[in-house]
Amino acid sequence: MSEFFQEAPGLKNQYTEDRLLQAYLHWRIPAMVVSNMTAHLTHLGQRAATDMLAWADEAEKNPPKHIPYDPWGKRIDHIETCNGWKQLEGVAAEEGLIAAGYERKFDEYSRIYQMALLYLYHPSSAIYSCPLAMTDGATRAIELYGDDYLKNKAYRHLTSRDPKNFWTSGQWMTERTGGSDVSGTSTIAKKVGDHYELHGTKWFTSATTSQMAMTLARIEGADKGSRGLSLFYLELRNDKNELNKIMVHRLKDKLGTKSLPTAELSLQGTPARLVGGEGGGVKKIASLFNITRVYNSVCALSHMRRGLALAKDYSQKREAFGRKIIDHPLHVETMMDLYVDYAASFHLVMRAVELLGKEECGKATEEESALLRLLTPVIKLFSAKKCMSVTSEVMEVFGGAGYVEDTGMPRMLRDAQVFPIWEGTTNVLSLDILRAIEKENAFKPFMKELGHRLQGIMKEPMAGQQLKGEVQAIEKSLKDLESYFHKIASGGTGGLEDLQTSARYFAFSVGNIFAATLMTEFALHTKDLRDIETARRWCTRNTLFEVPETSQSHRFSNAEIIKGL
Repeated sequence: MSEFFQEAPGLKNQYTEDRLLQAYLHWRIPAMVVSNMTAHLTHLGQRAATDMLAWADEAEKNPPKHIPYDPWGKRIDHIETCNGWKQLEGVAAEEGLIAAGYERKFDEYSRIYQMALLYLYHPSSAIYSCPLAMTDGATRAIELYGDDYLKNKAYRHLTSRDPKNFWTSGQWMTERTGGSDVSGTSTIAKKVGDHYELHGTKWFTSATTSQMAMTLARIEGADKGSRGLSLFYLELRNDKNELNKIMVHRLKDKLGTKSLPTAELSLQGTPARLVGGEGGGVKKIASLFNITRVYNSVCALSHMRRGLALAKDYSQKREAFGRKIIDHPLHVETMMDLYVDYAASFHLVMRAVELLGKEECGKATEEESALLRLLTPVIKLFSAKKCMSVTSEVMEVFGGAGYVEDTGMPRMLRDAQVFPIWEGTTNVLSLDILRAIEKENAFKPFMKELGHRLQGIMKEPMAGQQLKGEVQAIEKSLKDLESYFHKIASGGTGGLEDLQTSARYFAFSVGNIFAATLMTEFALHTKDLRDIETARRWCTRNTLFEVPETSQSHRFSNAEIIKGL
């Protein structure tokens, strides 16, 4: 009797194997522009399935180490990373993961191009995409608010394609008082001559091996709360390559993202440069974390895609009950449901990327900018939650092997959990959506865009033939969402509290309906039966609009229930 060994899943070129990405690019970008992008995307798609995988595996097996002292007892706080981690940094520079967004070679399509590169890079990067997210955010903040010194030094390093000159940046906001609520920031900036010195503790700092960081601090004598915060730039090391009065207390022992160095540290008089003048730090750093939220969304999206790619390949190799599992109807049905969640996230995220590219090139209208402000938290919370559920289901495809560490699947699940937490939790983002609506009247351009898209959809003959019921479901859900919003918004203080209570449901309803519209529009463009079925499933499988009735008495009873747990 021959001994059986299960063949492991494998990967092919991650660009040429991705039908949705290719079809989307040809839908939204002029043919000549796509033609100029294709060779590079194909090249990186191949690297994502070959040399990058080996380096990522090395980085995962050799996590960073904190070395507080040298052999003679001198405090050095060196964070040691392996060769694989350094090689992945080199890939990011060589392939222009940051540069592509700022060279703007493809004008307003440059962000789409860059995020397509990130989408291919992330799943094979051992989460090096995290330092890149903060690097891109810092680059944008310097582009908007930096002085000549920062633009001539830091900006040039951040956008370099030369691995020897390329810099990454940290984003140091989180203190012991909390994460997203930065009003309690206790780091103090003291003016010393022509610069500032920072004193305080940062409880959670990713990309701690970067050359620079952007951080919030309160200038001595400034107002309390968020209003008194300013944005600062600091370099981690001095001319002697010693830490700039920074003490690293420890590396964080996290659930996932093990290869990524994340530290707790203190600033002990660290030299820093004020960015964009005193005050307004929260507004300025918002330009940074708006970029990192887009990164989080694209990475969650590509995390799902990698899981599906592995599951598809394994399904064609694994036999159960006398046939390949790809031939079992229930398995196919399950995989289709996962693909639909991924596709909905894809279209939603990429629409925000389109708007970001237009805004940065000065081609977005005021309404489009307001819509981007609304969509940014929507895509982050939406894609993150879908990523968690899809990744969990993908693990089941591998059965018991999916629960074994050295298959890599448990790591995928642990890493997926970070997406709903980084850059704002689901509740924080849901309330941020309400702020976008309140401060920028963003609900109006949302309704206008979807109304315009639905009008275009109804002009397509196929809409009435194959997707009539789905279009009607979108129209009804959109009408219900609008009625709900105006009803609640007109309710005064009580209405505002009701809207806050149901903010998560409202946020997901916005995402569900927008995704349904984009998927339907895409299907009518490609006329591909696979895309038509995907849109149909999304519209019929989900309740696109679902917001529970809330009232003050219900909130009181719910609070009492929770307190009594």
